[in-house]
Amino acid sequence: MSETVTFRVQRFKQGDPASHYDTFQESTDPRTTVLDVLTRIRRVEDPTLTLRHSCFHASCGTCGMKVNGREVLACVTNVRELGTDEVVVQPLDNAPLVSDLVVDMGPFYARFNAIDRPLVRESELVPGSHPAEGIPHAERYEDCIECGICLSACPIAATDPEYLGPAALAAADRLREEPRGQQVPPALRLADDPHGAWRCHVAFECSEACPSNVDPAGHIMSLRRSLIGRRWRALRGEPVGAER
Repeated sequence: MSETVTFRVQRFKQGDPASHYDTFQESTDPRTTVLDVLTRIRRVEDPTLTLRHSCFHASCGTCGMKVNGREVLACVTNVRELGTDEVVVQPLDNAPLVSDLVVDMGPFYARFNAIDRPLVRESELVPGSHPAEGIPHAERYEDCIECGICLSACPIAATDPEYLGPAALAAADRLREEPRGQQVPPALRLADDPHGAWRCHVAFECSEACPSNVDPAGHIMSLRRSLIGRRWRALRGEPVGAER
């Protein structure tokens, strides 16, 4: 059955003195997603509404935004499951606002460039491969879709623009675990910076918000353990090692 839901969408264009909200009354059914509604608004009611989207199935990460105060992918956020008759839609936090629901992802990507860790997103294991002996199953780690949701949810990123951020630190930990021929020490030096792994306050908001189960906070804790071990070995005059 169709139900009408009120959508309050944050609006902003370059040159505006401040953001404001526009209100839309939208018909929804049990399968309607937030992205369905937003694209309908742009197509039928207001073609000036600016948002990003691509795949419609949580693979590209481009439709990251805040819905009722929480970071989500709009394409897989069911309106009915929000359990409210008013939905507030806002752009991600901790990134420069470009227009309406679009933020500048350049600073977010720059953090990955600093780590120098390309993200491999294979949809499945290579045909014919199998887990090593003693490992019951293989787990994908390159699940990050670079949506920026973790950085938006992070309370530290809101107060420290130099903080490397959850996604980049998780990438640094993966580089430590599996270098794939890349240089590990530069990434670990960045992670050991005051604005790196030690800046995290262990709120775990990034892992809670991550739509791909990357668990950035867990990787940050792993990085800290590794960095402490490296310092201890250095104090004892032992080889630090490139990866560990």
